[in-house]
Amino acid sequence: NTVNPQVHVDGTLIETCFAPEDECGLQIAELLFTAEKSIHFMAFSFTHDDMGEVIRERADEGVLVRGVFETRSSETDYSEFYDMLKDHLDVYQDGNPYTLHHKVFIIDESIVVMGSFNFSTNADESNDENILIIHNEDIAAAYLMEFERTYELAETKPYEK
Repeated sequence: NTVNPQVHVDGTLIETCFAPEDECGLQIAELLFTAEKSIHFMAFSFTHDDMGEVIRERADEGVLVRGVFETRSSETDYSEFYDMLKDHLDVYQDGNPYTLHHKVFIIDESIVVMGSFNFSTNADESNDENILIIHNEDIAAAYLMEFERTYELAETKPYEK
């Protein structure tokens, strides 16, 4: 139903996705599966099992994975945080005194996935959400700068579950 699922702006491919109609979770999981070098993420809520599984698989294949979770949201029973931590992935809980409300993946330092879409089945199936998939190294570099700033503030608890 999306009128313009892909547009080009000044040579940059931008893909749009609207949940629940466009199966955004599946699109993100498929895109994550294509990662060859790195996956960086900042997540307010990350409970989507398929995305978490793909990230762990890519890490097993040698893809660098680094992530920052919002602390409160990462401590739920459904969060991917403890599964990733258990698998020794480079993931941390947010360390700033406010709420980390980012919903961002940066793939291979060249693709940015961002929008209102929390990485959850609820966002995928029940909410009206959106994402943009931006294929641009310069924009990815700007998001990586924000990731590095957030990552430097991050902290985590020892594996407890």
